[in-house]
Amino acid sequence: MSFHNLNCNGIGRRDFLQMGLGGMLGLGFTDLLRASQPSDGKKVNCILVWLDGGPSHYETFDPKPDAPKEIRGEFGTIPTNVTGVHFCDKVPHLAKVMDKVTIVRSICHKDPNHGGGNHYMMTGRPTPVPVNCGAFVTFHPSFGSVTSYERGIQKGLPAYMSIGQMSRSGGPNFLGAQHAPFVITGNPSSAGFKVRDVVLPKGISEARAEDRRKLRAELDNMLRITDRTANDPAVNFDQFNAQAVDLVTSTEAQSAFDIDKVDAKVRDKYGRTDFGQRMLLARRLVEVGVSFVTVYYGGWDHHVDIFKTLNGPFMTKLDQGLAALINDLDERGMLDNTLVICLGEFGRTPKVNERVGRDHWPGAMSVLYAGAGVPRGQIVGATDAKGYYAAENVYSPEDFAASLYMKLGIDPQQIMHTETGRPIQLVDSGRRIKELFA
Repeated sequence: MSFHNLNCNGIGRRDFLQMGLGGMLGLGFTDLLRASQPSDGKKVNCILVWLDGGPSHYETFDPKPDAPKEIRGEFGTIPTNVTGVHFCDKVPHLAKVMDKVTIVRSICHKDPNHGGGNHYMMTGRPTPVPVNCGAFVTFHPSFGSVTSYERGIQKGLPAYMSIGQMSRSGGPNFLGAQHAPFVITGNPSSAGFKVRDVVLPKGISEARAEDRRKLRAELDNMLRITDRTANDPAVNFDQFNAQAVDLVTSTEAQSAFDIDKVDAKVRDKYGRTDFGQRMLLARRLVEVGVSFVTVYYGGWDHHVDIFKTLNGPFMTKLDQGLAALINDLDERGMLDNTLVICLGEFGRTPKVNERVGRDHWPGAMSVLYAGAGVPRGQIVGATDAKGYYAAENVYSPEDFAASLYMKLGIDPQQIMHTETGRPIQLVDSGRRIKELFA
């Protein structure tokens, strides 16, 4: 049996299908989806914080203070506000919100490459061929693109947005370009920050734009009444045109993007940094109905001087911004309907290398979850005493993907079809991470 058919517990795809999801969990899939949804009937939106490069589990949520120094590293630990749980001492703000989150310390896979690991953790599927570190490719639709496909445009807002830049495997693949993320670049902490392409040109009012849209629709109807095929490039072009007009004329979008109007004290809580203000923007986007927001934070490939880097503002941005997001969502009553996840493509090597860094290590990683019914104040799984490998309650990227989709009310077992008509299961062999479901 090949590795691609195994999860970290060694359950093969054929064995899984023979047992059936209901047989493994004691519930039918429909029951599981129903149980995973908020009681108020609102849809769950997702903010995925992507730490590109692979953050160290040692220097975040799984420190090993009793390991030899060449493994435990230079930092100490700090108690969280949950008795018996300790984090690295460089994330004090996150330690204070442990009572609102779950940390899974036991997700793992076997792809040590950035390209392959990124694809695996962004789509729930391993790459069919080796992918090098610099590759930007998606062999399977990303979580955000699938969410866009399932939900579509809401109130003129795209279902999928990415802040900072798009992850290398954050694309739509066979779902089509209309389900690629709307990417928000620039630094929201800078004065006069504006989101590109969402402001009406000078001299064109919303009324005139609406008139032009109606005129275009009428002309399109006359010209294409007998030729409305999905493969017509002009039709596809007008789909994008319509999406762009909807975004420009959406009052919800304009309000969410205008970050300068946010109370100064709220902005300060997130930190007046590029990352902190991107987290604030992500909160505002899900608040107005964007279904899936990725916040990209690159630079986590610390092969050299990891302790010097993480002892400065690089880690402080994450610590303050992510903790502020969780607190803000909770205070606004939004956490029950917002799933927050923070991860990268893998963890880092147990032994510190000769350049005082840590290298790629897919055998262990830590993932933070909050909201959408995820139990609070919980540690799931464990690595061994020195942090080499996930050792208890081991889960795979397929399990990660299945759980994410279930929280969003999307069937991970559904059959989709490629552009050539080939059927493909959305998630192959994934099981839910049961501890994330109360």
